[in-house]
Amino acid sequence: MKVAIPFEAQRGLARRAGACLVTVLMVAGISACSSSAPRPKPAELPPVAALLATEQVWTLQLGESAPLLQPAVAGSTVALVSRSGSVSLVDASTGRRLWLAEAGAPLATGPGTDGRTVAVISQANDLIVLRDGAQAWRVRLPARSFTPPVVAGERVFVLAGDRSVVAFDAASGGRLWGQRARAEALVLGQAGVLLPVGDTLVAGLSGRLVGLDPLAGSLRWEAPVAVARGANEVERLVDLVAPVSRVDAIVCARAYSAAVGCVDAVRGRVLWTRPAQGVTGLAGDAQRLFGAESNGRMVAWDRVSGNPVWQSERLLHRRLGAPLTVGRVVVVGDETGLVHVLSREDGSEMTRLSTDGSAVVGAPVLAGDVLLVQTQRGGVYAWRPR
Repeated sequence: MKVAIPFEAQRGLARRAGACLVTVLMVAGISACSSSAPRPKPAELPPVAALLATEQVWTLQLGESAPLLQPAVAGSTVALVSRSGSVSLVDASTGRRLWLAEAGAPLATGPGTDGRTVAVISQANDLIVLRDGAQAWRVRLPARSFTPPVVAGERVFVLAGDRSVVAFDAASGGRLWGQRARAEALVLGQAGVLLPVGDTLVAGLSGRLVGLDPLAGSLRWEAPVAVARGANEVERLVDLVAPVSRVDAIVCARAYSAAVGCVDAVRGRVLWTRPAQGVTGLAGDAQRLFGAESNGRMVAWDRVSGNPVWQSERLLHRRLGAPLTVGRVVVVGDETGLVHVLSREDGSEMTRLSTDGSAVVGAPVLAGDVLLVQTQRGGVYAWRPR
C-alpha cells in the first residue's frame, strides 16, 4: 500500500521515524505522529526594523486555500486558485482579474501556467486545463499528484505521486508519453520538483534529479542529491521538494530533511551536496543559496562550493515556508501570516509585512516588480518597493 504523508504531518517526522512507523503504514492520510514533547516557543520578534520601504499595492480575496495551492507566475500575470476550485488569472501589477473560472471540483495542487493556459489537478485526480477563462479539457490521472503541473512548449507535464511523469498535448489533452520510476511504499504529500531547463524537462524522483526529453520522455541523465538510508520505510523516505533555485542551467534543490545540492542540468552532473535538515524548498541567486531548516534557522550557502556563508536564528520555531530571493533581500513567510524580509548578506531583518494572520501558502512569488503572497484564509497580498 502506498501512503502519502500530508504536508502538515511531515515536520519532525524523520526524528520520530521508528516510533511512527506502524501508524504511517496502517493509516492512509496520517494526520501526525504524536509526541509528548511540547512545541518549542517561537523566537520573540523585535520591533519592525523598517530599513526597506514598501507599499501594499493591492489585495484580493479568494476562497480558503491550502499548503499545496501555491500561486504561479508567468511574465506579468499570476494564476491563483482556491481549495474549492476557483481559478483566476490576475494582472500582477494592478490586481485586476483577467478572468475567473471554476474547475468544477476541489483542487489538490496549485496551478501551472504559461500566461494563457492554466492547468490544475483536482482532489479526484483530474487534470483540468483552462484557456482564456474556459475549460478546454480534463483527463483522469492514474495516481494522485501533489505537484503543480508544468505548462510549456504547448504541452502539460504532470509529476504524480507514484513517481511517474506524464506529458499531454496542451490543446487537445492527448497523452503524448509517460515515464515511471520504481514505486515506493511512502511518498511525501508535498510539492515535488518539475521544471523545464532549456530543452530538458527536469523532475525530482525520490532523491534524484532526472533530465527527460520533453518530446519523447526518454531519460537523458540522473543525478543523486540524497540517497535513501535507514532501517525502515520512513527512515528511507527521501524526496526532493519544491521550490528549487535555478540560475541558467544550474538547479539547486533540497532533499526532504536530508540534504541540499546543486546539479548541472545540461550534463546531469552533481556539483555538490551538503547535509541539511529542512523540509521546504530553496531560493537563490548567482552567488548564494538560501533555505530554512526545520527548526526555523535560516541558512545561506555559497552557490559554487556549497559552504555555509551565514546562519540566523532570529526566526527559530516560527514554521517558515520556502524563501524567495529578490535583489538584496530574502523573503520568507511563516505560519502566523508574517512576511519576513531579510538581508541576503547576513540574515538581518530589513522589514516585516503583515497579512491576515493565517499561514503563508508556499513561497512568496515575484511578478515583475510586485511581491505576492497567498494565505490559507485565501488572502492575496501584493507589495512594491517604494
